Amino acid sequence: MLSERGADPRRAILASVKRPSRYTGGEWGSGPVKSPDSDLVRVCYAFPDVYEVGMSYLGYQILYGLTKTLPFADAERVYTPWPDMEEALRSSGTKLWALESRRPVSEFDVVGFTLQYELSYTNILTILDLARVPFRSENRKEGDPIVIAGGPGALAPEPMSPFIDAFCVGDGEILVPEVLRAIHELKGRSRDEKIRALSKIEGVYVPLIKPDKPVMRRIAEDLDSVFYNKDMIVPNTGIVHDRIAVQVFKGCTRGCRFCQAGMIDRPVRERSAASVAAQVEELLQKTGWEEVGLLSLATCDWSEMGEILKRFGPMLKNNQIKLSLPSLRVDAFSVNMAAELESIRKGGLTFAPEAGTQRMRNVINKGVSDEDIEAALEATFSHGWERVKLYFMMGLPTEMDEDLAGIHEICNKAVSIAKRHKRRGDVSVSLAGFVPKAHTPFQWEAQLDRHTLRERGRWVKNNIRNRKVSISYHEPEQTYIEGVFARGDARLADAVEEAWKRGERFDGWSEFFNFERWMQVFDDLGIDPDSYACRERSLDEILPWDHIDSGVSKQFLLRERERALSGDVTRDCREGCNACGWQGRTAVKGCSDA
Repeated sequence: MLSERGADPRRAILASVKRPSRYTGGEWGSGPVKSPDSDLVRVCYAFPDVYEVGMSYLGYQILYGLTKTLPFADAERVYTPWPDMEEALRSSGTKLWALESRRPVSEFDVVGFTLQYELSYTNILTILDLARVPFRSENRKEGDPIVIAGGPGALAPEPMSPFIDAFCVGDGEILVPEVLRAIHELKGRSRDEKIRALSKIEGVYVPLIKPDKPVMRRIAEDLDSVFYNKDMIVPNTGIVHDRIAVQVFKGCTRGCRFCQAGMIDRPVRERSAASVAAQVEELLQKTGWEEVGLLSLATCDWSEMGEILKRFGPMLKNNQIKLSLPSLRVDAFSVNMAAELESIRKGGLTFAPEAGTQRMRNVINKGVSDEDIEAALEATFSHGWERVKLYFMMGLPTEMDEDLAGIHEICNKAVSIAKRHKRRGDVSVSLAGFVPKAHTPFQWEAQLDRHTLRERGRWVKNNIRNRKVSISYHEPEQTYIEGVFARGDARLADAVEEAWKRGERFDGWSEFFNFERWMQVFDDLGIDPDSYACRERSLDEILPWDHIDSGVSKQFLLRERERALSGDVTRDCREGCNACGWQGRTAVKGCSDA
C-alpha cells in the first residue's frame, strides 16, 4: 500500500476516484518486488482494459507468475485507468504507476500488452500516453521501455504495428523467457541492439525489421512440462470471473470455420489429470477461493475429465468446492457432465448452437445436429435447470431467411421441452454479428454491412412470439469497427491514434463507444472502412497477415472455404488428421505421426 510518509500526490488522486482498489495493488499472491538494485529485466504487464476485466484473464496471471520465477527478470502490473482516474492523473501531472512498486511505467525495461480484442486498441495508447512513452516505435529513444505485445492480435498485427516494438507470436510460456533472456544479456547496450536481437528469435515479429520469411507461431508442445501458475493474485475487489482459473488444454479439434481461436491455437495439447489436480489442490489452499473454472476452448472434450470428477467427487458432493465449465458442448453428454459438477442447481446452462438450421451449421462446420440440440435441452430441464442461454450468430456466409427463422424454432422447442418437465423454461438469446477473422476459412469473405445486420437483428427479436424468450443483439456499429481492424493493415494505425486524440477510450464498452467519431476520423484521413470490413477478398490477394504463419496452411483454409460453400462437414481432428498444416511439423501426438 502507499506509504503514510510524505506528501505523495497519489493519495489525493486515489481519494478522488471511484474504486481506488483498482490502482493500489497489495493483493494476496501479488508477490514482493525483487531487489531494486539487482540487474534484472523489469517488466510491466499492461492490460488494455479495466482492472476487473484484466484480473479475470488467465494468460495475464500465467505470464506474471512465469516472469516472477525467472532469475533474470521481475514482473509488475498496470491496467487501463477508468476515465475518472485518467483525468486525475492528467490534472495532477502524475505519471501512471505499476501496482506493486508504484514505479512509473516509463521506468520499466519492458511494457508488455496482450491483444485480445480489436476494440481495446485505443486503451493501449491511453496507457502509453499516461506513462509518457512515445506512441510510435520510430520515435522512442534510449531509456524508453521496449513495448511488446502478444495474444491473438499478434497474428494480425499490422493495425498496431507502428506502436509495438516486437510482437510475440505464439505461446508466452515459450517466448517470454527467451525474449527476456535476450534483453537481459544485452543490459547496458543500446535499445536498437536489443530490438534487433529480438527479431532473430523464432516467433518474434519486429515491424521495423521486415522478416525475410513468415514468422512462425511458437507452441508449447508438452503442457505438463511448461510453467503453470501455482499461485494466483486474489483481488481486493470484485472482478468479472472471481474464481480459480486452470487451463486444461490448448487448441480445439472441432474446426468451426468462423472461429479464429480454434484455428490459431492448434494443435490440441492436453494437460494430464494429475497435473491439473495438483494445481487445483494447491490453489485451493493458497487462495481461499472455492470455485474452480476448468478452462479451454471446449472443456467437455478434455479426455481426462472423468479422472478429475473421481478426484474431486467427495468435495463436490459436500459442497466444499464447485467446478465450473466456461462452455458446454451442445449434447446430452455435456449436460450430464455439468450435472455431476453442479452440486447446487442455480441459474441455467449456456449453449452455442451458433446457427438456426442444419444447413447453416454445416456451412460453419459446427458439428451439431438438430437431434443434439433437442437432446441437450431434454437433459438440461430433466436435470432440474430452469433456464437456458443460447448464443447465435447472424450475417454468416450464405445465410438465408430460413436460417434466422430457425432460431425461433429452437427457442420454441426449448420452451416446450421445459414445460413438459414442469420447469420455468426462460430462454435468453444473445445474437452477435459475424466478423470474418484472419487465419480462418472465412478470411476472404465480406462482412455484412451494419444496416442489414441491424435489420436482421430486429427481425429476429421482433418476430419471436413466445413470452418466455428474450432476445438481444450486439450493436452492429461495434461489430463493424471490430471488422475493420480484424483484417486491417498498418494504415489503420493513423485512425487509432487520431480517434484516441479525439477521445476514444474503452470502445468495447457501449457507454463509451462513439461510432460517429470513428466514421469522422476515417473520413478525415481518407480511409474507406468498408474496404476493410465489407469487401470480399480475391483468393490470390496478398493479405496483411500473410507474413505471420499460424501453423495452419492457406491451402487448408482454402479447402475448408470450398467445403463450407458446398455445405460439406469436415470431421473432428480426433477422428483422423485433416492435414491442416501442422502434420509433421510438431511432436504433438496426432500431428507428428499424421
